[in-house]
Amino acid sequence: MALVQGKENHGKHSLMGLCAHTGLSLAIVMSLVASAIYPRVVEAAEAKSVDTATREIPRAITHEDLWLMPRVGAASVSPDGRLAVFAVTEPAYERDEQRSDLWLVSTDGSHAPRRLTSTAGGESDVDWSPDSGRIVFSARREGDEQPQLYLLDLKQGGEAQRLTTLTLGAREPRFSPDGTQIAFSGRDYPGAQNEEDNRRIRDERKARKWNARVYEGFPIRSWDRWLDDLEPRLFVMSLKENAESESDMRELLRGTSLAALPGFATRGGGRGQAVDVVWTPNGEGLVFVASVDRDRAAYSFTSSALWWVSVAGGEPSRLTVDGEGAESYSRPQFTPNGARLLASFSLSIDKVFENSEIVVFDWAAGQSTENSSIPSLSEPRRVTVDSDLDVGSYVVSPDSRSIYFLAEQAGHEKLFTASLLTDRAQDFSPLIEMDVGVYSSLSVSRTGRPVLIANFESATQPPEVVRIDLKRGRHQRLSEFAVERAAALDLAPVEHFWFESEKGRRIHNMLVRPPGFDPSKKYPLLVLMHGGPHTMWRDQWVLRWNYHLIAAPGYVVLLTNYSGSTGFGESAAQSIQGDPLRTAAEEINQAADVAIARYSFIDGARQCAAGASYGGHLSNWMQASTERYRCLVSHAGLVNLESQWGTSDGVYHREVNNGGPVWEQGPVWREQNPIRYAAKFRTPTLVTIGEQDFRVPLNNSLEYWTVLQRQQIESRLLVFPDENHWILKGENSRFFYQELAAWLSRWLGDPDSPAP
Repeated sequence: MALVQGKENHGKHSLMGLCAHTGLSLAIVMSLVASAIYPRVVEAAEAKSVDTATREIPRAITHEDLWLMPRVGAASVSPDGRLAVFAVTEPAYERDEQRSDLWLVSTDGSHAPRRLTSTAGGESDVDWSPDSGRIVFSARREGDEQPQLYLLDLKQGGEAQRLTTLTLGAREPRFSPDGTQIAFSGRDYPGAQNEEDNRRIRDERKARKWNARVYEGFPIRSWDRWLDDLEPRLFVMSLKENAESESDMRELLRGTSLAALPGFATRGGGRGQAVDVVWTPNGEGLVFVASVDRDRAAYSFTSSALWWVSVAGGEPSRLTVDGEGAESYSRPQFTPNGARLLASFSLSIDKVFENSEIVVFDWAAGQSTENSSIPSLSEPRRVTVDSDLDVGSYVVSPDSRSIYFLAEQAGHEKLFTASLLTDRAQDFSPLIEMDVGVYSSLSVSRTGRPVLIANFESATQPPEVVRIDLKRGRHQRLSEFAVERAAALDLAPVEHFWFESEKGRRIHNMLVRPPGFDPSKKYPLLVLMHGGPHTMWRDQWVLRWNYHLIAAPGYVVLLTNYSGSTGFGESAAQSIQGDPLRTAAEEINQAADVAIARYSFIDGARQCAAGASYGGHLSNWMQASTERYRCLVSHAGLVNLESQWGTSDGVYHREVNNGGPVWEQGPVWREQNPIRYAAKFRTPTLVTIGEQDFRVPLNNSLEYWTVLQRQQIESRLLVFPDENHWILKGENSRFFYQELAAWLSRWLGDPDSPAP
């Protein structure tokens, strides 16, 4: 199937008129019109808009359907609100056959998306110029070993212009307010003072005969990689015509006292890989995020602060001060009028989970120096503190008076707003009532009336780019890359239900029926447990544990948002602290009982449970605490709290969650450690793990496997040598789903066979 389908739509403008209207070159406008081959406005409610008279009977989803479905990325809207750019991945089972390109779409829906780039390597980190005429992005092209920056002029057309050739690459570019400069992230080898040093050290390291990693502090690993000794850097380069790319490039952190601190880090774990940065309104400085206490991660919560540095160089100045606990700021943004600085904020004192809020500062110029003026900030005002929402992506309205933000609620991610001009209580009701799907990746125009762009998806609809219509309380689809493919599949919408737990907590659940559902039949029940624990089962399209692909052989899938899940208020997420496994497992088991009683088509005699990461921990706890399940599936699950604490890439939060350090042997360490109940293990288990997983390292799966074999329990172990915490490669994913289906079929397939 072609990526774009439908009928031609010429629109109301002539070609030259469209050039004037959009500011694009004639070639691009002609391409936009020529590619406008599907209807321009599709409402969210028309998710399966294929003509029912010609549509084939929907069929069960296969792994090929899931894996090869086009994947639409986050969209970024132009400052003037007329256009949006986003990436689309065309997947393949072989990595070198997969491609990802940027696409451009008119936000008024008058034209279909058109492919903007067409190269072997994918693009990321897109940013718009203030005049909406150019984009800059990061990509690997022409044999690049590291991603470099490229500039594409949408008005002139033609190929993207390479901007950098740095030894260690360039990432996350940001245009200056006047569009004449770009700030971006890079890295240095230790001791390097310039690019010549980086090239020399690179060559020396390639030539050395020994191979060892050396550390003097914590952390040392993150997810699937050992942390290296590369140091984060912040560059500014000129885009003026007479500028020589690398000769007109300034690095702002190299040689500073801040960057020399042992606890200095930016985003990405360890010393960091990228810098969260935003230009000041006058273009004379940059506000960025950095930590100075990352070296204390083994024994305390760490923090991150907002800093300012002049584009002319000099020592960075800290803008935020330490408070009563570990205060973390991220994602800084200025209001379009430049009067205020906003950031995401969380505060860790004695809790593992805290809601992410939005704080706002008044922004003013302060003391004058030789280079520029050092800014000063007002005391922060916590804009969303009374919402009890964990704020996801957020944007500032063009008039600088309010923000729009996304937050989870009971299986959905919804759109909210907050005023920046009042200290009074605000109404934090969703702007759009929704009983299907989630929004993500919010983007908004910077001028004129707000043009809100996001991605929308549900369990039956892969992500697409949408424009949100606040007046009508709905959205219009701007892309349709996966719509027709999804419409050909028998994908039952998720069903929501609630119950009150034995501890008096309201517990939210979702249920998915299998394809070809017959209410007169009895179906086995698969209890699927989410990870985190501070995440939530959502009504969304899932690649790694797709609800419908798991249900396809003929199972009812139950998804329970147990205590500790997000989307139900801060205290609900915090309630799991000091009780990491027992209560959550009891709620999951009670949810299964409620579902069996509520839905007559569930065969309560045939139940299995499966989970990954924290869901894998829960699966292993089910092994220790109940014999109700015919089988279990545990992916990346701990079986031993103590060895998980000692070998994972993050440790201190585990200590806090379990009530103290492991050597004190508090109640949690003794009473909620699955391996201590190994004598009770009885349930057949499929154990799977990625060998490169440093979040739940391989040793825990091997410990579990050893116990299962020692206890002579029917079991199967899958180790993926080239996978991390998730199974990400196409053929590995297909094999995993095949093994999962075979394991479930073995224990759930025969209604007359006795439970083990």
